Amino acid sequence: MHQIAPSLLAADFSRLGEDIRMINGSDADMLHVDIMDGVFVPNISFGQNIVKTIKQVAEKPLDVHLMIVNPDQYLASFVEAGADILSVHLEACNHLHRSIQMIKSMGVKAGVAINPHTSVSLLEDVLEDIDQVIIMSVNPGFGGQKFIYQTLIKIQQLKDRITVRNLDVKIEIDGGVGLQNAEKILQAGADILVAGSSVFKSEDPVKTVSQLKQIGINTLSL
Repeated sequence: MHQIAPSLLAADFSRLGEDIRMINGSDADMLHVDIMDGVFVPNISFGQNIVKTIKQVAEKPLDVHLMIVNPDQYLASFVEAGADILSVHLEACNHLHRSIQMIKSMGVKAGVAINPHTSVSLLEDVLEDIDQVIIMSVNPGFGGQKFIYQTLIKIQQLKDRITVRNLDVKIEIDGGVGLQNAEKILQAGADILVAGSSVFKSEDPVKTVSQLKQIGINTLSL
């Protein structure tokens, strides 16, 4: 069964606690938390203190996605704030193995994210060391963008590499994911769907999460 990770970047920040509690009562598997610094991506979101506050309310694991430069100096503070899964961008790490090892040494799951222009082949040397790969299916920095369909090919390529090496590495897709394309994304080989606007901007977010989970059941039964 695949997993759903609603992205808090699309939540209503004026009622963030209410939105988190709503997701607590949904079929979601985790909460996706995007950390942006205005340097690596052209936007600023929130930092460790907000993550710590989210952790106090959330009953789902926190999937923290660092879209920042020099991530190594902040890894410990985000783990302390409550990250259960911590992902860094391949493009932001000078010593990616070291970053992954630091995350794992702190007892949380480690992920690596790649931008739309980055080939999955660049992950070859770290696949056996990580728990998940986040494939960005939009250019990072803003929510509500359209899904880049070239991503489907990248998912298939990465899935083949993982399968051939018999690894337990999840493929997470982040950006432009919704009911209109979730089935194709799952069929390509994705394991985790990050859904922001498609969940929080819908009339019934809890129902939308349930529908996204149901697509997974239907896809697996084909």
